[in-house]
Amino acid sequence: MSEKPSGLDRVKLRAELMAEFETVFQQVVDAVDDAEYGHIIRQSEEPVRDAMDRFRKKVFESALQAKVDAAEASFPPSQEQGDGKTQTEQG
Repeated sequence: MSEKPSGLDRVKLRAELMAEFETVFQQVVDAVDDAEYGHIIRQSEEPVRDAMDRFRKKVFESALQAKVDAAEASFPPSQEQGDGKTQTEQG
């Protein structure tokens, strides 16, 4: 059975996504605030849904990339020679 790779860096990921969250938050608030009274749901629902969909996608992609990065970091670096070939390639 293979060893589980290192977990992703949640603190780093959270920090990276906070700027994106602030942008989405502003888009949601603007969409609701800019909608005409009596038409708030109709005029804001789609822009809010689109902003949240983009954020959901960004969070998922960033989490996946962080997991890949953590897994790659858990492997030791290859032992390259000066010519760029690994020791196993040289025989």
